[in-house]
Amino acid sequence: MAKINGKENSTAKGKTIGSYLDENGYKKTYIAIEVNGSILSKTEYDSYIINDEDIIEIVNFVGGG
Repeated sequence: MAKINGKENSTAKGKTIGSYLDENGYKKTYIAIEVNGSILSKTEYDSYIINDEDIIEIVNFVGGG
């Protein structure tokens, strides 16, 4: 089972990162994604398929001052 942001996720397997982000309301412009310790390029979001053993961290950028 894939682990996303520290929580096991049984519904993500077989989806692309892009479709997972869309389904969960993420704005692709303001995030960075790490998969198994490596940063995933934005160009790979729609082609990378989530596997059972993946550990994924999704980080949102927030402005402020």
